[in-house]
Amino acid sequence: MGKEKNPRRVADNEAMAKLRMLRTSPQKLNLLAQLIRGKKVDKALTDLAFSKKRIAEDVRKCLQSAIANAENNHNLDVDELVVAEAYVGKNLVMKRGRPRARGRFGALRKPFSELTIKVRQVEEQA
Repeated sequence: MGKEKNPRRVADNEAMAKLRMLRTSPQKLNLLAQLIRGKKVDKALTDLAFSKKRIAEDVRKCLQSAIANAENNHNLDVDELVVAEAYVGKNLVMKRGRPRARGRFGALRKPFSELTIKVRQVEEQA
């Protein structure tokens, strides 16, 4: 007599991974999300591996997690996966500061963001 199983948040041919508390601004992270959106997963992994952006390694790990979720939890074929959605959200903003001239205080904002990646299995057309 346990609890009922939670309903799936994504469709039957989809899998999802979420990465929270990434120490970068959402604007910078969105550039990488745009880079992989709509691509096949192997092409997206290659693009992230050769990206010069610092946060690209974390985005690649999140994409690999979504692929692993699709394969292990939902029995989807890895060769037919496409990055269906990749979107960015705001998270915590640390407020820091530094002393400035004439007794003033310069505010520093250190933003965090979160990334959600959904992969979808799409059958290839012949």
